Amino acid sequence: MKLYPIQCGKFKLDGGAMFGVVPKSLWERTNPADERNLIELGTRSLLMEDGKKLILIDCGLGNKQDDKFFGHYSLWGDDNLDKNLKKFGFVRDDITDVFLTHLHFDHCGGAIEWNADRTGYQPAFKNAQFWTNEEHWKWATEPNPREKASFLKENILPMQESGQLNFLPTPITGNYGFAPDLKMDVIFVDGHTEKQMLPVIRYQDKTVVFAADLIPTAGHVPQVYVMGYDTRPLLTMEEKGKFLKQCIDNEYLLFLEHDAHHELASLKMTEKGVRLDETYSLNDIFGY
Repeated sequence: MKLYPIQCGKFKLDGGAMFGVVPKSLWERTNPADERNLIELGTRSLLMEDGKKLILIDCGLGNKQDDKFFGHYSLWGDDNLDKNLKKFGFVRDDITDVFLTHLHFDHCGGAIEWNADRTGYQPAFKNAQFWTNEEHWKWATEPNPREKASFLKENILPMQESGQLNFLPTPITGNYGFAPDLKMDVIFVDGHTEKQMLPVIRYQDKTVVFAADLIPTAGHVPQVYVMGYDTRPLLTMEEKGKFLKQCIDNEYLLFLEHDAHHELASLKMTEKGVRLDETYSLNDIFGY
């Protein structure tokens, strides 16, 4: 098996929204804001090559929304999914499976694109199966008012209409359907959104956890640094506390989806609790 970081694009969000009640004087040490209080973020996917399988975890914002939509998110940089797949010798049609941690637009928007004449939508990965779970699917297709703007119908419903949508069981009992021999577990967390899935991947002699929106950037490691976007922030803190203990006990490396500048992070225990230790690239750790 091999792992590849795929930066799908970069955007900005309000720093206060990303850190909730944490004072700016604290969070700006790790995530400096511009004159509009926006911080730099990424949409970094993880590509797993395992035998004949090529599995992509999340797929970024996509490009089918209009300029007004993207104007809210201050896109920057020249990264995109196709460019970074090509860097490792792949194209979209090579992808066999797209694993979606959850269905907010910045995690699944790239799964669906306009058709050729822009009269409708089609899967952006024509040879892939899409994977979510039934409880989260129901949450996304019958959204609460808080998350309605994050669950866009054009990102979600075409997956089902294409016949390429699949549900993973909750909890997962070892049979993934798409890759039964894959050395991966899944942690389910509900504070950010119902049944968000965090893949736990055993690779070489390390364990890499795709941290998704539980710990979106290196600046979000402390337990109480919780996003204002979370639907149940107190539950997030509880889940995060348990997860951070697992990370320390098992020496997990965190793969950071939304950190624009850091791919991987290790953690350490301090007198103030679990804190960031060091940041790395996949190449630093695995040497390719």
